[in-house]
Amino acid sequence: MAGNLRAIVIGCGNMGASHARAYAALDGFELVGLVARSPTRRGKLAAELVPAAEFDTLEAALAATRPDVAAVCTYPDSHAAYCRQCLEAGLHVFVEKPLAMTVEEAGEVVQIARRRGRKLVVGYILRHHPAWIRFVEIARTLGKPLVMRMNLNQQSVGATWDLHKNLMESMSPIVDCGVHYVDMMCQMTRSRPVRVQAIAARLTDEIAPTMTNYGQLQVVFADGSVGWYEAGWGPMISEEAYFVKDVFGPKGSVSIVKGRDGEQAHQSANLESHTQTNWLRVHHADQDAARQFTREDEWIDTTDEPDHQELCNREQAYLLRAIRDDLDLTDHWADAVNSLRIVLAADEAARTGRTIEL
Repeated sequence: MAGNLRAIVIGCGNMGASHARAYAALDGFELVGLVARSPTRRGKLAAELVPAAEFDTLEAALAATRPDVAAVCTYPDSHAAYCRQCLEAGLHVFVEKPLAMTVEEAGEVVQIARRRGRKLVVGYILRHHPAWIRFVEIARTLGKPLVMRMNLNQQSVGATWDLHKNLMESMSPIVDCGVHYVDMMCQMTRSRPVRVQAIAARLTDEIAPTMTNYGQLQVVFADGSVGWYEAGWGPMISEEAYFVKDVFGPKGSVSIVKGRDGEQAHQSANLESHTQTNWLRVHHADQDAARQFTREDEWIDTTDEPDHQELCNREQAYLLRAIRDDLDLTDHWADAVNSLRIVLAADEAARTGRTIEL
């Protein structure tokens, strides 16, 4: 396909704005339209990214712009429907995680992409982060089984708390954010998940009685590896609970460390900090005859890492390469459905109090 690909963005919140900026900045794309229900948010972004046109509906954008690509950056409960509509219209699609609200819906979207011969890329932003790529690579050298400990708690207030409450109308925190980190666990173990359990708590009357704003999942893999992930949103969440990204196995451990010498940047609601690493600390379990460690811990400096916008640029560059080079995305789709299956099973486990066999 020669020439620039004409792109539209559906949803103009934080992630939609970042992906719109990526299309405007990257050679190979032309941003031609912004679709959002809010004229204020849409208009502000359109003014920044002239000459992108504004639309209230996807149908209007498709008719007026004749795009090649769409980025679906709306609330999760509309992801599958927008993906179906765009794929059936012949567009390649980038969709923010999670792909859908159910495993069945996710599978249907994948089947449409396959049938229509279109590229469908799911927004697993950590897959494009060099420090996280290195984190996964080191974890794979630590032997089996692995113990994987991860969280992303956010002390949200004001507009961010409003955003989180809106998100919880679709899904719990361990589903919305959990797909990222469960995907990392699956990459580290390269093993089949076999069962999931979870706990959850409702810490505020500002959400519906059926909602929870804190949860923790535990997943067991066929190779004996285990992992937990926790996520909580709201003004009551502790900043001290913000950040754990830690893996250990028989041969040692690797950890993402925000600051050395006890320094910790507390900015849990800052979107930029969610992908920031700063340091990787690698520990070796080898001991000598005196039962002392044979090597000092290694500190890998990652402070030159890409910022959030650059990571979004890299996601869209990957979509462009998938289209131009006709990449086989079969494994990408399988991974997206698999990680969704795990976190949805965890959500069921939290609601029912049962262990879910996968």
